[in-house]
Amino acid sequence: MPVVGLTGGIATGKSTVASAFRAQGAVVLSADDAARAVTAPGGPALPAVVGRFGTAVLHPDGSLDRAALGARVFADSEERRALEEITHPHILRLLHDQIDAALREQPDAVVVVETPLLYEAGMRPWFDMVVVVAASEETQIARLCVCRGMTRDGALARIRAQMPLADKIADADYTLWNDGDAEAIEPRVGEALRMLTARVAERGPRSRRGKKGACTITGRVL
Repeated sequence: MPVVGLTGGIATGKSTVASAFRAQGAVVLSADDAARAVTAPGGPALPAVVGRFGTAVLHPDGSLDRAALGARVFADSEERRALEEITHPHILRLLHDQIDAALREQPDAVVVVETPLLYEAGMRPWFDMVVVVAASEETQIARLCVCRGMTRDGALARIRAQMPLADKIADADYTLWNDGDAEAIEPRVGEALRMLTARVAERGPRSRRGKKGACTITGRVL
């Protein structure tokens, strides 16, 4: 069955859509969950994060203060790239293992991987299909201000720090516009799931050939 990449911009509602996919029987994996795992106490990425950014990004109990780290890296593109260079290899390896486990354990299920940096991390070849969750910029700003307590300028900075949403939409196999409430998205996710499954059945799974010298697991490039 298909492996679907689910991405979009900040505050477009990716997690809401992921939950709707899960409710309709898909196996849903999360890059954010993987990021938390690899930067948790004892996780493989945490020592290097602390070595690069210092103990100011830790809570008193030694766990990562994600808010403090986020405020720092989103204010400086060089800092953000430094963090990604540390964490991305660990996150990708963990997601790789989780995808392979899901395909082995539930071969008839659709596997959906929610990952904000699908394109930025070079993950496009992993997936049979890509779904982009989209919303207007004003909707994104309103959600960031209301749900995360950001100022309008802070919200715009977060949005502009990401790859333009229009570029993601241009490459998507399916775009889900999510400017409304959570209840409105459920039937549209069901429609998307049926379409994606049918399309992959017609054309067969995407060829996922690794590049020479790359670490590959079941053909996906790590």
